[in-house]
Amino acid sequence: MIGIARRALFLVVMTVVPSFSVMAQQEFVPSSVHKGALLVASPSLDDPNFTQTVLLILEQGQGGTIGLILNRPTNVLLAEVLRDLPMLKQTNQRLFGGGPVGRTQLVLLFRLKQLLPDARHIVNEIYLGTPTVLERVMASPKSGEAFRGFAGFAGWAPGQLEFEMHQGSWGVLSSSAFDIFSNDPEMLWRDSMSMLQAPRAISIER
Repeated sequence: MIGIARRALFLVVMTVVPSFSVMAQQEFVPSSVHKGALLVASPSLDDPNFTQTVLLILEQGQGGTIGLILNRPTNVLLAEVLRDLPMLKQTNQRLFGGGPVGRTQLVLLFRLKQLLPDARHIVNEIYLGTPTVLERVMASPKSGEAFRGFAGFAGWAPGQLEFEMHQGSWGVLSSSAFDIFSNDPEMLWRDSMSMLQAPRAISIER
């Protein structure tokens, strides 16, 4: 799995649990996963690595799947990780936990208005990039641009995620369902669940 991740991912550096019926679980099986989609953990998923998470799919193909957890902010400031960028010291940007694989590696995610050198397109205006991209974004900010830093990522071997989906462990939303850079990460999972509930795909106890 780690070998797949290294090949596919553009790496830079380093409550109440809801319940649902069996019928709802069966309905919580998405038709497909694709690059740029949002993967939403089912209330039944009790793996502590992924409980109540929302992930952005970075890669999906024959080699497996790579994703990035969007809603696990840490207490570490990004400035403490990228100390060579003094401009970060003027921000309160926190480092996010991106997943259980490669936790000492940093992944930088951007919303950009144009493709830049050292940036790799994921979907719409979302890119992966390097500290050089971050330096440019901070030095000459453009309206609507944003960034976040993540420690680690999530990886599935070929067929593994599909199996979990057919177990009712995941749902899928379009990446355009939310502004993943502006929405409160603490509310992202519940907001995602509310959207999946719209056609009554799943039932949550409140």
